[in-house]
Amino acid sequence: MDDSGTETPRIAYKVFTFEESKKDTEESLSVCIPEVLDPHYGMYVWPCAVVLARYLWARREELRDKTVLEIGAGVSLPGVVAGKCGAKVILSDNATTPQCLENCRRSCEANGLRDVEVLGLTWGEISPDLVLLPELDVILGSDVFYEPQDFEDVLVTVAYLLRKNPRAQFWTTYQERSADWSIEALLHRWKLSCVDVELESFDTDKPELAESAPPGSYSVQMMIITLKTEDAGP
Repeated sequence: MDDSGTETPRIAYKVFTFEESKKDTEESLSVCIPEVLDPHYGMYVWPCAVVLARYLWARREELRDKTVLEIGAGVSLPGVVAGKCGAKVILSDNATTPQCLENCRRSCEANGLRDVEVLGLTWGEISPDLVLLPELDVILGSDVFYEPQDFEDVLVTVAYLLRKNPRAQFWTTYQERSADWSIEALLHRWKLSCVDVELESFDTDKPELAESAPPGSYSVQMMIITLKTEDAGP
C-alpha cells in the first residue's frame, strides 16, 4: 500500500498460444495477457475471451488490414489477437473505469502493439468518441452480455455502430449463466439479426483452449449480429 492509500494492483501475465496445422506447415501465435488479481471481473481472462480469440485466429487471413473495435475490452485478449493478425485495432471500455482502460494499454505493451487507440466508450451513450470512430469492419465483444440490466445498452451501442457501418458485423461470445438468458426481444427492437456460430466449426469444442484450461465448468456460445437485411443498405 502506498502513501496515498491506494493499493498497487498485483498483475500476473498469462500466455495463450493459438496453433493450426495446414498440410506441411504449422502456424502459431502466442500472446501475453496481464491479469489484475483483484475481484474486478473486467480484468480477468474469462472463457468467452479465449473462445472469441480462437475464432479470430481461425479467421486471421480475413482480418488483415481490417478495422476492428473491441467493446468492453478489459484484458483485451480478442483485440490483441486481431492486432497480431494484422488488423487495425481500437480498444474500448467504460469511460468511468480508468483501471480497465489502463489494462487495455498494458495488454498492448506486453505484445508490442504500439498503434492501438484506447477509448472510453460507455454502453448506451452516444459520446463524441463514439461518433468520431473511423469506418469499422468488425466489432468484438466477449462476455458483454453479463449483467441483464446492461443488455439493451450494449445493443444500443452496437446498433448505432452497425447503422454507421452497414456492412460490419458484431462478433460476440457469451457464457450461459441462466436459463432465462435471452436478447431475442432486444434484437427485434433494434432491428438486428443474429446467427449462432457452432464452436466445432472453428475447432473450439474442447476443454483446453489456446494451451490454457479455463477454470470451472462453463458453456460458451458465439453469435454474429448484423443489421436486418432491409436496414443494411445496398
